[in-house]
Amino acid sequence: MNKVQTTVTAPEIVCGGCANAIRKAFGRVDGVLGVEVEVETKQVSVEHEESITREDIAKVLDDAGFSAS
Repeated sequence: MNKVQTTVTAPEIVCGGCANAIRKAFGRVDGVLGVEVEVETKQVSVEHEESITREDIAKVLDDAGFSAS
């Protein structure tokens, strides 16, 4: 299994509650190995199996109420 890290910006991140919601959303996704959310920079870094695409990550964020760029 190869690990990949993808970082996206989510402009709607404004607080720790947002970060917790994002962590919870990714915690339910098979193939996600870890997630870090930086509130100050509005960055989400996801460590995942290579089968997960950037589009998959954007979809998880969108389903949690955050857009990804």
